[in-house]
Amino acid sequence: MATRHQVREAIVSLLYAHDIGNTEVEKFENNILEDKKIRNKQKEFALSLLNGVLQNLENIDAQIDKHLKEWNIKEIGHVERAILRLATFELMEKSIDDAVVINEAIELSKTLCGDNVPKFINGVLGSIQKEKR
Repeated sequence: MATRHQVREAIVSLLYAHDIGNTEVEKFENNILEDKKIRNKQKEFALSLLNGVLQNLENIDAQIDKHLKEWNIKEIGHVERAILRLATFELMEKSIDDAVVINEAIELSKTLCGDNVPKFINGVLGSIQKEKR
């Protein structure tokens, strides 16, 4: 069974695919989740994340954009944007502890992005978390 970290990693890849122009990501989401052995309750969790982000994309992007200091949402990398979108959705909509969400996003950025990205992700999400309180 897949871990929640593996679920989030799969969702980031699906969000990335959507962001680079594959707007029909829903057609192959089941194949990707099955390839990564994401099944049953973890699959339900994965689909709730993916669908939640895609359905709330405009609000999520506005929230992220508000907390970017030197850029706007369209100027950051696709993977970074996917990680921020997922984590922002979880901070705004899920009952998962904020520290867990932020830590997961930082860990994903360490694996999938460049050296300075974890600090950037932490800063943006920390700012969103503070406003949320």
